[in-house]
Amino acid sequence: MAQYIKLYEENPSPKEIKKVVKIIKDGGLVIYPSDTVYALGCDITNNRALERVAQLKGVKLEKANFSFVCEDLSNLSDYVRQINTSTFKILKRALPGPYTFILPGNNNLPTVFKKKKEVGIRVPDNNITRAIVRELGNPIVSTSIKDDDEVIEYTTDPELIFEKWEKLVDVVVDGGYGDNVPSTVIDLTGDEPLLIREGKGSLKI
Repeated sequence: MAQYIKLYEENPSPKEIKKVVKIIKDGGLVIYPSDTVYALGCDITNNRALERVAQLKGVKLEKANFSFVCEDLSNLSDYVRQINTSTFKILKRALPGPYTFILPGNNNLPTVFKKKKEVGIRVPDNNITRAIVRELGNPIVSTSIKDDDEVIEYTTDPELIFEKWEKLVDVVVDGGYGDNVPSTVIDLTGDEPLLIREGKGSLKI
């Protein structure tokens, strides 16, 4: 049975953040708010937790397109190959914000992602998410949670999310109502930025 922890974005309680992070460090799965939709995540360094996330999404871990959620751009070089100045300027302008940027991965990627040439990077404009990642000390692997309902693609009510996921994950963070529009995905691995999915982020960056 998952824990249900309420946090306020203006001022997330450090004590509650520590509680959430302890669960993540122990290999737990977390559902948390972002600046777009609610997402499912785990510690990027925990293979067993990564396997569980992949299983819940019904995908093979090595083929999964999970995003890495970072606190800011300072961890970028941990997982991303050297990027040029114009790419960095785009990232600097857009982040934190509702974007997922696909960038060339480097050799430091966790073992399960070693075969991947690219990695999706997120720095959400949400204090709760960033406080969790800061306290954890490394990125969380993340994937949006979809709804089974054909009409509503993403559930925005954390209490309904908890009802659905309480037996599948270890903690649900209630950060208030979420959005129902996912992040804008932009591929920055080529010569020109390439729009993969239009979402909440503006295309003028």
